Amino acid sequence: MAVPFRRTSKTKKRMRRTHLKKEVGTLTACPKCGATIQPHRACTKCGYYKGKEVISVVEKDATEE
Repeated sequence: MAVPFRRTSKTKKRMRRTHLKKEVGTLTACPKCGATIQPHRACTKCGYYKGKEVISVVEKDATEE
């Protein structure tokens, strides 16, 4: 079995691991209601996608609870 001849330095190890970071997902504003949503997804607040209602969303009233 092969064994490394020299120990991997901190710099080389960190350079290799620079691509293993987490990234923040992309968010956009809904053109209908202004809520923050992921692109190419229907809005969960108003139910619209590309100007058409694709999900019927029922809003809760505070008096019913």
